[in-house]
Order: sequence, then C-alpha cells, then structure tokens
Amino acid sequence: MAKREGLFWSRSTWIIIAAILSCMAAYSLKTGRWANQNIAALITRQMPQQQTDSKKVETLTKSPDKGLQQGIAKWAEQERGKQINYVPPQFRGKYIEDVELKTPQKVIALTFDDGPWPKMTNDVLHILKKYNVKATFFVVGRNVYLYPEELKKIVDHGHALGNHSWNHSYYYHNTLAAAKEIDNTTARIYKTINVKTSLFRPPGGIMNNGLVAYARKKNYVIVKWSADSEDYSVNQRRLTYNVLRRAKPGGIVLLHDGGGNRSKTIRALPVIITELRKQGYQFVTVPELLAMAQKELEMAQKEQK
Repeated sequence: MAKREGLFWSRSTWIIIAAILSCMAAYSLKTGRWANQNIAALITRQMPQQQTDSKKVETLTKSPDKGLQQGIAKWAEQERGKQINYVPPQFRGKYIEDVELKTPQKVIALTFDDGPWPKMTNDVLHILKKYNVKATFFVVGRNVYLYPEELKKIVDHGHALGNHSWNHSYYYHNTLAAAKEIDNTTARIYKTINVKTSLFRPPGGIMNNGLVAYARKKNYVIVKWSADSEDYSVNQRRLTYNVLRRAKPGGIVLLHDGGGNRSKTIRALPVIITELRKQGYQFVTVPELLAMAQKELEMAQKEQK
C-alpha cells in the first residue's frame, strides 16, 4: 500500500508540474516573456520529459482546493523567476562588461540601475512594454525595502534582476560590511518576490572597495557595461548619442531608473530602442546574453568531438 501511494503521489506531482509548465508556456507565448529561443531551448533541455494523462491534468488544474491552487501559483511564479534569471555556471564568479558572440545575430542588453523608484521605474516599464523589450534591473536593497510593489512590477513584466548592494555606497567595505550589503539585498529580493539573482553590479563600477571581492567569493557574476549612457550627468541628446555610438553586438548598456529624477532617460529611451532596432539589434536580458554564449560553447565542443 505504501508503495502504491508513493507511486500515485510521484505521478501526480509530475502531472501538476506538466500542467503548470503548459500554462506558463502558453502565457509566455502570449506576452513574449521568453522571446529568446536560446533561453527556451536551454530551459527545455533541463526539464524531465513526462507523459501526462490529459483528464487528470484537467481535473487538477480545475481543482476547487484553493490552497492547492495558491500553492501551484506560487510555485509557478518561483519557476518563472528562476528561468528568467538563470545564469550558466561557467560565468559564476566571473567579470563581464560585454559578451562576445559568434552568431551574426546582433543582440544587446539594456540595464537599469538604482531602482526600484516611484514613477520612474513605472515609466521605464511602460516604455519597455510598449516596444516589447526585456531588460535587466540592478536594484538597490533599501529601495526594494521601501518600494516592494515597484519590484513586483519589474518581475511581473518579465524582466531580469541583479543585486546593486543595499546602500549604493562607494567607500571601502570589510568582509562583514560587504556581506551585509550584498546578502541583505539578495534576501530582501527573495522575501519580496521569491526570486534569487546571481548577478551583481558594483555601485559606480568600483572594483576594489571590497564588494566585488565578496560577490565573487559568493559566485555572483560581476556585471559592468560596455556602453555608459552617462545619463546621470549629461542631457537627453548627449546620453542618446552615447548609447548609439558605443553600442556593439553582445554589449551591455548602462541606464538608470532610480536614484533621482530620470526624466531625461525616460524621454531618450524610445529613441534609443527605435534607432538600435534600425541598426538591426535585438534586445535581450543579461541572463539571456550569457545563455547564448553558453549555447555557442556547447555547440563548439560538440563539433570538436
């Protein structure tokens, strides 16, 4: 009897998983959340293939048990966050400012720092949704604490997340102080939206104040940028020019959605997106960029065998 019960629950578990994955796939196709086929292939390859009984799947997904439905919804949210923020192991503990790809496909990653921020983050999200662009947001821990609903919106829109420290401070941190800055931010993100990130961007791009050393020790990918918009110090026209002049395939663009009034960035963003598309660029998140590099490496290794 014990064996039969174990078998039933094992099969039921996979039926639930299959149903949720099916719903998630349909939803993602509708909203374009997983537009990059390289990511989709990478995720699919890691998931076990299971045969499902369609009648049982339908019964479970229509179950009147609200507790079960809520549990499934929470699990689905966590899995979606894992997939959007998945980072190939080969990049853990490494430093990147761009990713060299052999593919002729021109891809570029837009990133936004210092949020979440009232109104500014919402305005950025609105533009990204309008132009069907996915980006990566490097969030500050204290802002996540102050504006949790803004963080939830970022994730709900299907964007990736990175850790940008708790206080965005530039001074030197010993190991204990660095741990508080980074670990507390990661913990607050997880507590707010049940998502963990493996990306870290040092405030100001400073590499030698203790934060990067600790982040590397904890196997974060250290993400800087290849195209600095300088939107923190120049006018709208100049920041647009900076991005377009410095853009390159596999590049990472630095913009800001928090830390103050970012209206210049918000006004420039539609122009940046439109002009880069005219140049043949497609927009990806930083995790998608890394997954594409991983895919190319795997294909090269197969060809050598």
